Amino acid sequence: MRGFLLAAVMLGTVSAAHAADMPDLPILRGSFTDGLSSSNVNWQGFYVGGQAGYGSSDENFNGSTKNMMAALLADTLIESSMGVSQWNLGLGKASQRTTGYGAFAGYNGQWEDVVMGLEVSWIHGKFGGSASASERRVSPTALSDGNFHDVTATSTSSISISDIGTFRGRAAYAWGCFLPYMFGGLALGNADIVRTANVQDRVSPTQLGTYTALVPLSSTDAQHNHLIYGYTAGLGVDVNLVGGLFMRAEYEYIRFSSAVDTSINTVRAGVGYKF
Repeated sequence: MRGFLLAAVMLGTVSAAHAADMPDLPILRGSFTDGLSSSNVNWQGFYVGGQAGYGSSDENFNGSTKNMMAALLADTLIESSMGVSQWNLGLGKASQRTTGYGAFAGYNGQWEDVVMGLEVSWIHGKFGGSASASERRVSPTALSDGNFHDVTATSTSSISISDIGTFRGRAAYAWGCFLPYMFGGLALGNADIVRTANVQDRVSPTQLGTYTALVPLSSTDAQHNHLIYGYTAGLGVDVNLVGGLFMRAEYEYIRFSSAVDTSINTVRAGVGYKF
């Protein structure tokens, strides 16, 4: 019995000495998961990049020339008697698809897996469209000047947006080498907007007689390199390739409120570098 106890004491002494010689492993300190993150990529810092995309612009031209027509015909007989500016000259909607290219730059702040940042994005393309409408009416009775009037009203409207800049706030979550994000902010655009209103009035003493054309009335409002503004929102993902190099895929929606309401949807691909 004494021999068994002596062997146990000796075994315990050897085990304790062996444990004292072992390195102080993190798992033994209970800190194996301290600072554990699903991402091993450092996204914090400044970055720049280039991008190319494809998108569509949708314009709503309805009502874009109504005020011009009313101002053009103010105090005229055909306006007071026939209400020309109230005719259904709805220009409708138009859509156009195009490509574009540009650049982006920004700064990320990172807190473990949460990444927040600010970014400026620019794209150059040819977004926009045009529409026209025309209507003709003959007065059913002679007006106060004793003549019948044959009136044709025509309106046109167009917008062309060449450069778009967006100023965004980004919120992202780092997951491995992926950084999915969403954003929203202010959008500015450089646009050419041209609107016209034209009215041709013809008169005749009898309804079925020969109509004589009067001097046509015309008004044009042309705004070149005009600054328009709106808002932007979208989703995307950055993918780290090697070092600070990353690639990007993104969807962006932009809405401009101006004389012609315009919505732009684009999908983009880009390459950037984080310093």
